Amino acid sequence: MRVQNSALLAAITATLLAANVAPAFAQTAQPIPYDARRGVFTFASGLERSLPAVVQVTTLGQSGGPTSGDNEPKPVSSGSGVIIDAGEGIVVTNNHVVENGSKFTVDMIDGRLFDAVLIGADKATDIAVLRIVAPRLSQVEVADSDTLRTGDLAFAVGYPLGLDQTLTMGVISGLNRSGLGDRVEDYIQTDAAVNSGNSGGPLLDSRGRLIGINTSILSGGGGGNDGIAFAVPTRIMMYVVGQLREHGEVRRGRVGAILGSLNPDRARTLGLGIVRGAIVDDVAPGSPAERAGLQREDVITRIGGRPVSNAGSVLASIGIAQPGARLEVVYLRDDEERTTAFTVEAPAEPGVSLGLDALQAFGAGFRDGSHTEDESSTVVVVSAVEGGSAAAQGGLIAGDIVTAAGGIAVTDIRGLAAALEGLSGPMELNVTRAGEPVTVTLPGT
Repeated sequence: MRVQNSALLAAITATLLAANVAPAFAQTAQPIPYDARRGVFTFASGLERSLPAVVQVTTLGQSGGPTSGDNEPKPVSSGSGVIIDAGEGIVVTNNHVVENGSKFTVDMIDGRLFDAVLIGADKATDIAVLRIVAPRLSQVEVADSDTLRTGDLAFAVGYPLGLDQTLTMGVISGLNRSGLGDRVEDYIQTDAAVNSGNSGGPLLDSRGRLIGINTSILSGGGGGNDGIAFAVPTRIMMYVVGQLREHGEVRRGRVGAILGSLNPDRARTLGLGIVRGAIVDDVAPGSPAERAGLQREDVITRIGGRPVSNAGSVLASIGIAQPGARLEVVYLRDDEERTTAFTVEAPAEPGVSLGLDALQAFGAGFRDGSHTEDESSTVVVVSAVEGGSAAAQGGLIAGDIVTAAGGIAVTDIRGLAAALEGLSGPMELNVTRAGEPVTVTLPGT
């Protein structure tokens, strides 16, 4: 019966097209576009306009192995990219595609090859911007990712597994995904086939409009496609690209709160009946978060009208808010839902903020804790690390126990604050992680 209905629908569509009344029918009953001349259902007409804007990005650099005296850069990685501004030759790709490269090339679908210049890259969102100088470029139309719904069709385009340009289709299987790593995250999840080489390529809607940049996959262990891929939504991408084009870096707003992700263990400890949200681990004295009334162990469940899955959701909203923007916040305290708002401040240079019982420095929160072997003595515990912060990029993680800073032993947050105050160059921190000694490096201001 399904086959008969499909055939009947095709016949009706062809008849209506011949009678020049198909447009109205297409808006009301036709499930997918129909090409009457060929007798097939297809999305080609919408997608073909965007395919020339999808490029292959090759990163060249020096390999870490033995050399034969040839110092010319060699290909070290490759991925995909998409042109969003043909007039200026602006190509968007992933940071991990261009990372550690000294030279970059862009291959077009028509066979042309161009050198590219790296305008800037942002590790926290895995977005990078290249520029090429070339005639006759195409660009994609950018759609608002906030209009997406789970179940929408999605098309991934790129250069996977050494193949030429390849298009795959799936549906948007989830929105607002985060918690996948130490980054600013608010991903689109899709089941379109995405493999190695697709990184940096576009995720398109059924009209061929850009809705995200493919950045990662979730694999069961084999490294291949398991039907779960993630893309940075255009809501975040366009802000990051604008910052990189204007400043060469992303200048994020701040509210002075160090956030952690709520999980089942923390939910049980706090006696909560939810496992999604961002928990406030620290609030800087005099910060917008403190002025808004937020306190330690408050759990943020919505920000700016958007649901919060974990800390990444909040960081994504704050990270693309202009200084002066006011964000409404819904949070839980003592099982009671409350509402407040804070005003995002301009980004500040990484510094040290010491409160009564907490220290914030370089995007990390530190607290005094009890020594496991001698409870009368204290240790410095890393309570939280903000995704994309200098501390995160230096390798610090929540749960680390700081034992020394710059070669000087520290036993409390005041000693650590004194060591970090006025830091102008990189400083090594000695930490204990899961019982093992580890050295991390904090950058200077």
